[in-house]
Amino acid sequence: MERLRAAATTEPGRLRIIGAALAALVLLFGLVTVWEISARVGAADDVVGRSQPLSADAASIYRSLADADTASSSGFLAGADEPREVRERYEKDVSNASKLLVNAAANTGADEDSRKQIALLGEQLPRYTGLIEQARATNKQGLPLGGAYLRYANEQMSTQLLPAAQRLYEAETGRLYTDYDDARSLPLASIGTGLLALAALAWAQRRNYRRTNRVFNHGLAAATAASLVLLMWLAVGHTVARSELAVARSDGQESLKVLNDARIASLQARASENLTLIARGAVLAADNKSDKYDVDFTAEMKELDAGLAKAQKLADDSSGRDPVARAADGVKQWKQRHAAARETDLRGDYQAALPQVIGDKDHKDSSGASFDTVDASLEQAVAHEQKEFTRAARGGLGALGGLVTGSAALAVVGAAAALLGIGRRLSEYR
Repeated sequence: MERLRAAATTEPGRLRIIGAALAALVLLFGLVTVWEISARVGAADDVVGRSQPLSADAASIYRSLADADTASSSGFLAGADEPREVRERYEKDVSNASKLLVNAAANTGADEDSRKQIALLGEQLPRYTGLIEQARATNKQGLPLGGAYLRYANEQMSTQLLPAAQRLYEAETGRLYTDYDDARSLPLASIGTGLLALAALAWAQRRNYRRTNRVFNHGLAAATAASLVLLMWLAVGHTVARSELAVARSDGQESLKVLNDARIASLQARASENLTLIARGAVLAADNKSDKYDVDFTAEMKELDAGLAKAQKLADDSSGRDPVARAADGVKQWKQRHAAARETDLRGDYQAALPQVIGDKDHKDSSGASFDTVDASLEQAVAHEQKEFTRAARGGLGALGGLVTGSAALAVVGAAAALLGIGRRLSEYR
């Protein structure tokens, strides 16, 4: 300390202290930038490669389960003549849900809530499929007990499997939004350190000018330029990244969430429509008068209408709007055909109502055909919004590309230039 005080009493000593301080500040600026941007690059990379895919997988698990429930009820209505494509759709849904659960278990990390829901789904799914097989076998024998098995399976799906899948989706989506926030958070420490380094360099150059009457010290000017370039790169790069990630969230992820919810509502509505025919009034709603499944169908169709209206507003191009519009038209047609089938059933003509719902060679314009139009349109819309999300999110990640390495390099160059500039002044005292 005494030596430092002694050095500060002479101009060469003061210059050495100033040079060391400037170099340290520039290096600190680079170090803090590397630290903060590395964290944001990691979070943005997680958005693209981990949390969003896991959120999408969780949504797919929900959709697969809901679609399996729909397919099982459609196959049940067909009786012994269950169409092969319906059976294959059910089996594909169950297989897809099982595979996605395995993938989720392997990649969800230490999140306790997600693991709990995955375990519950893994436990309940075999029970559900067992009930479906019992319902199917009994139905083929023409026994009325098959309907009871199917209703019990649907109850298990509605009260156990789908709520667990919903909680899993919410947990993974929450993690995705956390990664969004981490990637978009401002690098305030880097900006503050950069401004401090520039202020110190400006002060050193002004001091040099007042003592030597020289406008520029090339070393200090180079250090200032390197620090300024780094600060500008940091500001512009992170601003672009924030903007792209904001687009990914607002135009991609939010649209995906709305579309997924709409698609799930359509699947649940279709299952309720089928169960209305299967139960034939055996299960009443809370008012003890209305058919429970018909009440559920009405509520789910309202939810579907609301979801499609919101999705239409969120869609920002024709590739996103057109399939949503087709889905909305399909819903209108579906409601009309459902109303006609329901009227036929309420007249007591079950055999005539059945093909109006599931279709046959003489009934190509069934409510099931309308549902297929809605489902296919929503699938197309989801695929488009997924591409939009991926493009924007990768753009955000790309905007930060090279900044970590560049920060380190510019900081080293700036620190070296500051030392050289001060060294040039010191040489005048020799």
